[in-house]
Amino acid sequence: MSRRKVGLALSSGAARGLAHIGVLDVLERQGIPIDMIAGTSIGAIIGASYAARKDIGEITRVVTGLSLRKMMSLADFTIPTSGFIKGKKVNGWLKSIIGEIDFADLKIPFTCLATDISSGKEVVIKQGPVVAAVRASSSMPIIFTPAKWQGRYLFDGALVEPIPVRALREMGADVIIAVNVVPYIGNRKQKTNAEDTGDRKEPNVFSVLIRMMYIMGYQAAQAGLREADIVISPEVGHILPGNFNRARECILQGKRAAQRAIPEIKRVLEA
Repeated sequence: MSRRKVGLALSSGAARGLAHIGVLDVLERQGIPIDMIAGTSIGAIIGASYAARKDIGEITRVVTGLSLRKMMSLADFTIPTSGFIKGKKVNGWLKSIIGEIDFADLKIPFTCLATDISSGKEVVIKQGPVVAAVRASSSMPIIFTPAKWQGRYLFDGALVEPIPVRALREMGADVIIAVNVVPYIGNRKQKTNAEDTGDRKEPNVFSVLIRMMYIMGYQAAQAGLREADIVISPEVGHILPGNFNRARECILQGKRAAQRAIPEIKRVLEA
């Protein structure tokens, strides 16, 4: 009897998505097969890195070396027409962890999702240079200039498909494990009416953009979660979008969440 094919969907979520590394580490150590991967935004970066090299140690080394200074060094600012950052330096950084490789040469079948800025529709990318595709999938509007792909201008896939479950079904996955680090919108403990007069700091433009993307993608994320067979949700809601310097903490939370899910994963795979 042939084994069912397992697909891994890695969500968007900015710095929170570093938890994907911890999940991958545990799945690998536990012998859980990963036959295909789909990623959006940070999920595309981590997913492509793993699909190219299957080297958790190297991915961990690279991301734990991220600091504010390192992040700023990747920002090649331009006169803003469609975005503040050109992304050429980011491309170079992506090549350092993914390599100059095409989809056809990856060790694990992989796809990533972006958003067509003209039509507002998702674009599933599964051929051509991987780094260019990942750059498109993770190009935050306004911050980055759009990525040009086959005559279309693409932005971050988190706008329309933050958890790429459907793409895995189309790739032939029988069992889909979704890793969700897309945050909840709002806080039930917070007051949201006129009586809420507590002082709040005015958010900066980066925080506003991230928040807008979360709001736009939240409902789409829920739809993706409903279609997944197993959902792993690392506890990283306290991590701010730009906190890439807290990589070790995110990875640890990813490991913990994956370890909790192992019994269910094995039960589903053995059914």
